[in-house]
Amino acid sequence: MSNGIAALELSGSFSGIMAKKKTPPVGARPSESERVLVVEDEPDIAALIAYQLTREGYRVETANTGTEALGAVSREVPDLVVLDRMLPGLSGDEVLASLKGEAATRTIPVLVLTAKREQEDRIEGFELGADDYLTKPFSPRELVLRVRAILRRTKEPAAKSGGRVLRAGPVSLDVNSHQALLDGEELNLTPTEFRLLRSLLESKGRTQSRQQLLERAWSVDSHLSDRIQTRTVDMHVRRLRAKLGEVGEWIETIRGFGYRLRIPEDAT
Repeated sequence: MSNGIAALELSGSFSGIMAKKKTPPVGARPSESERVLVVEDEPDIAALIAYQLTREGYRVETANTGTEALGAVSREVPDLVVLDRMLPGLSGDEVLASLKGEAATRTIPVLVLTAKREQEDRIEGFELGADDYLTKPFSPRELVLRVRAILRRTKEPAAKSGGRVLRAGPVSLDVNSHQALLDGEELNLTPTEFRLLRSLLESKGRTQSRQQLLERAWSVDSHLSDRIQTRTVDMHVRRLRAKLGEVGEWIETIRGFGYRLRIPEDAT
């Protein structure tokens, strides 16, 4: 058995896990139409992830190379991609850049998996457009929770927005159409960045903790937010600031707590 399974912090063999019949967890089930593409070159890990997601009710397809992944996306656009960065040949970073570079696939949420644990490595993944980042070793249950949270926030009904337009200086955000403008030019934001900006605009001048942002922008339940690394928020704030240019400086870091959007008095 490969070292990959041991890295997943599981006891017992993978075959033993597959052989056990478990009652599906109680609670909301995903729609049968929700399709997840798992891109992982270690067969045992790919099969385990697919098993965990399938028993949660998702339709799962696997690919073990970047080329296979792009082929799978071209055949049927998935609702979410679980993507390993370290792939043979076409790397996970190249796959992510390709997905985010095409209009037809730009909004597909991507959960990146990697053995790289350094902060700069995580930043690279987020800068390429990843919606979330999970380092190995990881708990399969945590992966399922993150997938569920990502899909829940991306499927949020537009009707809940009430057609509001939020404004701060040169920034305007149409909650209904999911369009953000800076000086009249459309901002190329990922769905997660859009929700983060919306949360900051809705609470202008008020400080929000990282956990509060996880619950609002990431749609993570309060009893689950402590299981998701708050560093995820920091990475997304860094990306959002870069895309906002000078306006990005309005997002203030409140050391040891979180962030707030503070609009200068002379801003129009």
